[in-house]
Amino acid sequence: MNVNKAILVGRVGADPSSRETAKGDTVINLSLATNSGFGDNQKTDWHKVTFFGKLAETVQEYVTKGQEIYVEGRITYSKYTDREGNEREGTSVIANMMQMGSRKNGASSPAESDESIPF
Repeated sequence: MNVNKAILVGRVGADPSSRETAKGDTVINLSLATNSGFGDNQKTDWHKVTFFGKLAETVQEYVTKGQEIYVEGRITYSKYTDREGNEREGTSVIANMMQMGSRKNGASSPAESDESIPF
């Protein structure tokens, strides 16, 4: 048996960016911040998360910078060449489920925060 599952709960670092595939499907990318530790020893980790299809459309419509979200998905690794020609490696999470939480200012999200949105 093999398992590749990531669960993240954190705040969105910037408004999600969107693009379309050649077939016209929506793809959303965002950065998600998670914190660990306490007080002055707190550390923030940033995670790249990608959403596809209907889930991407939901994220595009409702998720904004500073909002707390819960994400489940699988971890992927990639190699690419940056603009300066340097070979780089990247890690990201391909989401298959997302649940919206509170917005940074404390306002509730447009959708029920205790409903999951599996796709």
